[in-house]
Amino acid sequence: MPEFKNEDKRIENLRKKEAEDLAQILADKYKLPYTDLSIVPVNIEALMLISEKQSREAELAVFNKKGSAVDVAILTPNNALVEGVLDELNRKKLKPKLYISSKPSLETAWERYKEVSHVKATDTRTVELTPERLKNFSDKIKTTDDVRNLVKQETQGDDLQTTTSTLEIVIAGALATKASDIHIQPQETTIRVRFRLDGVLQDIVDLPQKLYNLLLSRIKLASGLKLNIKQKAQDGRFTISVGEDNIEIRTSVLPGAYGETIVLRLLNPKTISLDIERVGMTQKQLAIVIEAAKKPDGMILNTGPTGSGKTTTLYSLLKHVNESGINIITIEDPVEYHIKGITQTQIQKGYTFLEGLRSALRQDPDIIMVGEIRDSETARVAVDAALTGHLVLSTLHTNTAAGAIPRLIDLQVDTKVLGDSLTVAMAQRLIRRLCEKCKEQYSPNEEEKKLLETILLAVPEGYKSEIPPSGVSVAWKAKGCSECNNTGYKGREGIFEIISVDEAVEEVIIKSPSERDIWNASKSQGVLRMKEHGVLKVLKGMTDVAELSRVVDMQEK
Repeated sequence: MPEFKNEDKRIENLRKKEAEDLAQILADKYKLPYTDLSIVPVNIEALMLISEKQSREAELAVFNKKGSAVDVAILTPNNALVEGVLDELNRKKLKPKLYISSKPSLETAWERYKEVSHVKATDTRTVELTPERLKNFSDKIKTTDDVRNLVKQETQGDDLQTTTSTLEIVIAGALATKASDIHIQPQETTIRVRFRLDGVLQDIVDLPQKLYNLLLSRIKLASGLKLNIKQKAQDGRFTISVGEDNIEIRTSVLPGAYGETIVLRLLNPKTISLDIERVGMTQKQLAIVIEAAKKPDGMILNTGPTGSGKTTTLYSLLKHVNESGINIITIEDPVEYHIKGITQTQIQKGYTFLEGLRSALRQDPDIIMVGEIRDSETARVAVDAALTGHLVLSTLHTNTAAGAIPRLIDLQVDTKVLGDSLTVAMAQRLIRRLCEKCKEQYSPNEEEKKLLETILLAVPEGYKSEIPPSGVSVAWKAKGCSECNNTGYKGREGIFEIISVDEAVEEVIIKSPSERDIWNASKSQGVLRMKEHGVLKVLKGMTDVAELSRVVDMQEK
């Protein structure tokens, strides 16, 4: 069987080569340039200048447009209808330049007319999901298996309706299962769709390859991305209207081996609790952060990798301190969740974090949140703001709370002022909570007990009361049921470590310290490390050893 497939492919390639060779001969004969539209990008906006019916009848395709200049690929100048198309382009004040192309090459361009229907159907960056359709989906979708089955039922055709319906089911399924991201990845023969559920990617369904181009175009157009750019990464966004609620969706498109990979991030305010008391801190940690947030100036930094919940924690803190007599301004990329009574601005071309911060300082703010400190100048301006009567909240990409200080010094912040401006440095990770419906109690084996006991020994005295009476003799583990999509986990919360910049830490900062120096200086505070915080949650049955090991290095000394 493979031999026949290989032979068919060989014959197909041979015919394609013959067609291209003939097109090149004709190009030489008519003294026109030659083009191959299976290689050259076809601009959808240019293609739309002429209807599909006209293009096919005249055996041509308008494949590019720059200003008033348009490139037109023709099979032969001898087709009488070519002149009529050129006259129409001239009437539109366009200047056509002719190229000779082969029939298979033109077929490639004509196939893209399927995407034109998307352009005509999409005149806004809002994808409507009517209450009726949503209710229909809600009744049918409870688990990822339901998404799988619905998609398989809908993907029998390859037209616009099938594509739109498939996209709606995938998005509705993600909302129903509380997924944070949708990954659409073209493979050699299929399209792989995955949801990120509680921080972990889960395979959902494989879509037919025939839907890929239509699906990609539908998403690109909704997100305001360029259809004809396929070799560069693009970012955009659109909105899902679900009844009276608007759910923002961030789109990222990245070139891959088999096409462009699409990642959709769902920013659904209903899936997140902006309550600082519910982010996962201990009472003692919570007291440190709230006390710092009540100060009229200073800086609170939250650190960790992408997707560790840093911004959500800061949002929760802002919501907690938000009062009518306080002016709060945020500079974000993008604005993820809207909070009533706060001025929230979004980074865009020509409006960077630095420009936003400088502009915010002219608006008489009490509290400023900078979405992320990325460069030296932003770091220095943020520190100066914290020294001049403003409370500044921001995030930084480091692994630990102590690592925030050397990172700021690397960003050329003056050590003489850093100690005065920085109030609290914290780090966090998100761990999955065990599903309350199916979690199982068990006795840890000797290896696990030894590991847990070693970590518990390092728990500071002020947190010893958090250790359950059963100690390490009882723990819990994931099982899996329909309630948690058979993952064993449902929901996430943070584990934290928080360092206050006290006199001892401030003295060390002036000497340009290493991360280890900061930890040594903060020992008197009794800082609970992230893995220690995680172990307390393991012993309380909130998570398990496997999940904690996935998120933090439990062997690290």
